[in-house]
Amino acid sequence: MTTDGRRGWADAQRQDEARDWLVGRLAAAGRRVTGPVEARVRPWSLVWRVPTDAGPVWFKANNPGTVHEAGLLAVLAELAPDHLLAPIAVDAARGWSLLPDGGASLRELVGGQPDLDHWEHALTAYAALQRAVAQRVEGLLALGVPDHRPERLPALLSDLLDDWESLRIGADGGLSTETYDRLRAELPAYADRCRRLAEIGVPATIQHDDLHDGNIFATPAGDYRFFDWGDASVAHPFGTLLVTLRSIRYASEREPGGPALTRLRDAYLEPWTDAYDRATLVEAARLAVNVTTVSRALSWRRSLDTAGPARAEYAEAVPGWLAELLTPDEV
Repeated sequence: MTTDGRRGWADAQRQDEARDWLVGRLAAAGRRVTGPVEARVRPWSLVWRVPTDAGPVWFKANNPGTVHEAGLLAVLAELAPDHLLAPIAVDAARGWSLLPDGGASLRELVGGQPDLDHWEHALTAYAALQRAVAQRVEGLLALGVPDHRPERLPALLSDLLDDWESLRIGADGGLSTETYDRLRAELPAYADRCRRLAEIGVPATIQHDDLHDGNIFATPAGDYRFFDWGDASVAHPFGTLLVTLRSIRYASEREPGGPALTRLRDAYLEPWTDAYDRATLVEAARLAVNVTTVSRALSWRRSLDTAGPARAEYAEAVPGWLAELLTPDEV
């Protein structure tokens, strides 16, 4: 898989290539551009909102660390068409995708405050998506989707601990030497938790790794479509709960492990009760939330794999998420 992302989006030739591509793909779909694009640039991607004669569309170009997203979108839309927007066009090699407008996000729909009824239904839909994809993980790995399955995580953590530049050891916003030493000492226990999680046997599948209410299109009738898959990996499905429950807890100022969050956890786990008892699923959820802090740190390291100066704004995310391994969330 190749990408020209290292040229950066200040490069006029690259912008012209992207415009030519999206204009051609829109023409093939019977649409035409009707005005200037609105751009949003982040270290991990460029997004253009493109006005057309049939409503706005969205062009996304991923940088090297998240280039797999474009090809992933096409596969997920095929496997779970009720839960994703079907791309208008995809160039997987360059990490480019063109999507129709999805309407309001769940956050916009409910006015910013988490709505537990909506979340309960959204998590059930997301679990259905994960179960539908579980038989195709080898194909996802072949696309370049990162492999964060539990049996792989201990080695990935060991490798990350050798990356002093990303962890910013001793620097402002980085890991202290004391925290770094504690993480080194934690490796054997972490490997044991990963081993136990793998032994439980819930199949690996796609794991969004940043599932909050800003990354879900929603309608009042309860139609949910999931987007922004640049952080995704093939992993234990329950790792999703790390970001999801934390985002709901922070937005609603709830206590960790309270009844509202337990209700959402159980709604998400319900589809797996056909094969596992509830106590085993709760154990797996607790383990997955803990080990997935490493996945989050790795996702951020990939996202910041760019020479752009904007990466400095987010540099604390890698050491910040890794340090969370030592203070697990209550699930």
